[in-house]
Amino acid sequence: MAPSQTAVFARRVRDLARPPPLTCPLGTPLSAALALMTAENESSILVLDASGEVAGILTEHDVVRRVAFRLDPETAVEAAMSRPVSTVGEDEFLYRAVGRMRRLRLRHLPVVDSRGRPVGMLDLIEALGAASERLIGQIDRLANEPSVEGLARTKAAQMALAAELLADHVPAPEIQGLITEINLDIHRAILEASIAELAADGWGPPPLPFTLLVMGSGGRGENFLYPDQDNGFILADYPDEEHGRIDPWFIALAERFTRQLDAVGFPFCKGNVMATNPLWRKSATQWRHQFRLWAERRSPVAILFADIFLDFRPVQGPVEPAETLRATVIETLAAYPALLAEMCRDETARSVALGLFGRIVTDAKGDHPGRVDLKMRGTMPLVGSARLLALKCGIGETGTLARLAALERAGVLGRNEAEALAAAFDHITFVLLRQQLADHAAGRKVGNFVDPDSLSRRERDLLVDSLRAVEQFRKRVRAELTGELW
Repeated sequence: MAPSQTAVFARRVRDLARPPPLTCPLGTPLSAALALMTAENESSILVLDASGEVAGILTEHDVVRRVAFRLDPETAVEAAMSRPVSTVGEDEFLYRAVGRMRRLRLRHLPVVDSRGRPVGMLDLIEALGAASERLIGQIDRLANEPSVEGLARTKAAQMALAAELLADHVPAPEIQGLITEINLDIHRAILEASIAELAADGWGPPPLPFTLLVMGSGGRGENFLYPDQDNGFILADYPDEEHGRIDPWFIALAERFTRQLDAVGFPFCKGNVMATNPLWRKSATQWRHQFRLWAERRSPVAILFADIFLDFRPVQGPVEPAETLRATVIETLAAYPALLAEMCRDETARSVALGLFGRIVTDAKGDHPGRVDLKMRGTMPLVGSARLLALKCGIGETGTLARLAALERAGVLGRNEAEALAAAFDHITFVLLRQQLADHAAGRKVGNFVDPDSLSRRERDLLVDSLRAVEQFRKRVRAELTGELW
């Protein structure tokens, strides 16, 4: 696959939408709407309600089917328009929009901003032109209907997509980012379906606004092929006396949500870091108090929970509560530097898999003799060290590469060090992702263990250089945050 063929999976809807769309308000006479379409040489016009949101769409097909020789020219446009209207967010991935248009047999798809206001129009012919014919099958396999069965097929289709992108020399972190976005799309679809199911079962709509958080590798945009669940809810603040009414609704939602994620292919978190656990399902104020409590106590459990939590990312619902919580985290860490020091002692206790004279250290015993866990002893020391140093500097980014870039901009990392660490992350994740794909193709359990002898000499030399750069960074961060040299 040529780079131009794979680019469709990284493109957003806004990259191809034609702004601005042709619009008219409800109540517009059909004659006026058709005159606008003719004057602008457009095949469709969006009909907006009083709030500026899309109420319907009038297309050439509607004109032929409903207007011609049937309706008076002065009839209001809503008599002929199609409704309800399927829309797509401008930040959604283009491939999902293409898949939806093909599945629903739509020629036009209105593009809306975060407030639901139209900002553009996606044309199916132009969208298909962005993808080669060879990729249409991949798009169809990824953009399934939002049922548990359909989303499970989407999850499974990631394998073929990741393999093709890796074969095309797309950097592994970019593939991780795409896998993560597909996974988060699945999370959103399952959450919306779970809410609808609750309403249908008599629970009613959400009793108050809430935000879905995803933590861990999903929060960083660094999913590999089989991530488990790390999620939580931020609920809007409510009076204590309302807890008996509100919390049961969110318990029911969390149970459905996590159960369906497991059915699709996201296993339950073994550490119970899920919204079913009240520790990860709190009001906005309770979340802020909880993190301050972790900072004050700094017990082993508090250190563990804080470390899991710090890569959180809002996935669905209002983003403001997550942004406020992020600001609280930064302020709290500045006020309690001992928390970062304790986290650093725990996070950087394990060195990378590199011994004397550049020898890659493998497991001598256990289930994987002769292999090395490149996640625990490769990427995680870098991920953890970058997280801690970024938080010490008040940087709110969550992705590892984004943190390294922000540290370079802040003058904390020199250009050479930042580039070396980014290259190390790129190479280690490449080796890991390729191994996972090989495990999957061979029918083995997909894991993080790599046989160094399976690498080419150049790949092995690059891995040694990468591990050396990570180890130097790990020691630097440990010294800066704890004062300990070893």
